[in-house]
Amino acid sequence: MRLPRCQFLYRAAGAAALPFLSGIARAQSYPTRPVRVIVPFSPGGPTDVCGRLIMQKLSERLGQQFYVENIAGAGGNIGTGQAARAAADGYTVLITVNSYVINPTLYAKVPYRVLQDFDSVTLAVGFPSALLVNPSVPATTVKDLVALIKQSPNK
Repeated sequence: MRLPRCQFLYRAAGAAALPFLSGIARAQSYPTRPVRVIVPFSPGGPTDVCGRLIMQKLSERLGQQFYVENIAGAGGNIGTGQAARAAADGYTVLITVNSYVINPTLYAKVPYRVLQDFDSVTLAVGFPSALLVNPSVPATTVKDLVALIKQSPNK
């Protein structure tokens, strides 16, 4: 069976576009129900406020409710642990700060595994941090401060 050139080109173009079109169709079907957004800190804090603003926009754009649930406690470990145990179906989202990677070094046991339980989606908000000391402390650099802490009898 011989295909005319024009018909062949139409079919080839359709076959080439099929993976992209199916991806678009699949992306448009999410979400089909409300999405739970866990913020592992108290309401009214910076993570909660940013999360609520972002989720409001997602709700407007995607046509489904993204609702914030604050699950505070243990430096964010309780809410982060609940997010880790949730079904990996995209209907539970965690909005957190760097504590989820720092806490395993501070606590003997945390209810989640950083690399295995989560996939990062985006850096939503950036904010600077500062390390400040009282002017009477004889440290002007981080190195000086660490040395001073090591010398302290209360370490």
